[in-house]
Formats: sequence, structure tokens, C-alpha cells
Amino acid sequence: MIASAQDSPWHRQVAATIRMHPYVKGIGTTAFISLFFVAYFYVLRHPAYTPTVMPAIWLDRLIGFEPLALPVYLSLWLYVSLLPAFFSTRAELYQYGLSMMLMCVVGLSIFYFWPTAAPAPDIDWSRYPDMHFLKNIDAAGNACPSLHVATAFFSGVWFHHLMRRFGAPLWILMSNWTWCIAIVYSTVAVRQHVAVDALAGLVLGGVTAWLSLRYRRNMQPSFKVSRTGL
Repeated sequence: MIASAQDSPWHRQVAATIRMHPYVKGIGTTAFISLFFVAYFYVLRHPAYTPTVMPAIWLDRLIGFEPLALPVYLSLWLYVSLLPAFFSTRAELYQYGLSMMLMCVVGLSIFYFWPTAAPAPDIDWSRYPDMHFLKNIDAAGNACPSLHVATAFFSGVWFHHLMRRFGAPLWILMSNWTWCIAIVYSTVAVRQHVAVDALAGLVLGGVTAWLSLRYRRNMQPSFKVSRTGL
């Protein structure tokens, strides 16, 4: 039965997997993101020490300010919310969720004990109403490592792993990395982070993704799930 499912076209495997455990995936993803924001904004407003302003480097000068990158920046939440849909077993889904949680705990712990902030750019935010709204809600704190970048890169690695397992074509793999890289670029382009924050986020997300895949249990897909997938 498993062999038959794995021999089917990749898009049919994906469609079958998306239908599995819909309530666990939907409720779990919503609850995780909600709890993350509660913890994130608490640490943002109650750091243990005075925030350190992160330095700008040559890469920040190379990446100009681009307000049109804001939708890409915000698309992270769609990007990370899609990934759980492609897990076929609860065990693998829980392991992924635990790995993501541990990565966020590490990042938030750094933010609390070593608070950092992005330097204030010489930009009149009132000229960019959408950007002004973002700056009012999410101050330029909790900067290094950028959890925006870390979660994007972590998700990008997992997307790549799952899509390769399904036998997805190259254009799917390239689309995934294009989206991931665009999100990383946007964090600097909208001046929410500097390049040092983004590079540190890549390290945190990459190491966590590598460890979670290296020590995973039972990564082979299972199609011995009831049609309801509850």
C-alpha cells in the first residue's frame, strides 16, 4: 500500500497528504503562531537589559530600502503556515513542531538576555503608511538573530526535504527557494533588520533544520491513515 502510494505522481501524493490530520494541522499551527506572538511581544517590551543597537555593514548599503518588499516580508506567515500541511504522520508533524518551538525559544532567550535593536534609518515613515503601521506594531527590537529569517530558512529546508521526498519537479524546488530568499531579502529591504541580524538568523535556522532532519525518527511517509485523517 505504501509502495503504491509512493509510485503515484507527486501531486497526487501531495493532495493525499494535505487531507491527513486537518484538525491537528490547522489548530496546531494557529495555536503555535498565537503563542509565539504573545511571547515575542512580551520579550520585546520587557527585555532584561538595555538593547544594543546592531551595526550596519556594507551589505546593508548594497541592499537599498524597498517599501514594495513589505508584502514579501509579511508573506512569511503564509509560508510557515503552509508547511505543516505536507506532513503525513503525526509523529513527524510533532517532531517538526518541537524543532520549530526549540528554535524560537533559543531566539527569544537571546532577545531577553541580550536585547538588540536595528539602527534607526534616515527615512520619513509617514511617507509610507503601510511601513509606518508595521513600525508602530513591531518595533525594531528583537533584532539579532532575526527570527523572521530563521523561521523562513528553517521552513525552506523542510519544504525542500518534503518536496524531494514526494518527487516534486525542479520548478517546485526552485519556487520554494525563490520565496525563501525573497523573504530573507525583504527583512533588510524594509529596514526591519540589518544584514548582521539576517546572517545570524540564517545560522540559527540552518543549524536547527539540520539537527531536526539529522535526528528525525521515521521520516518515511505513511499512507496507512484513515480517509478522515482526524
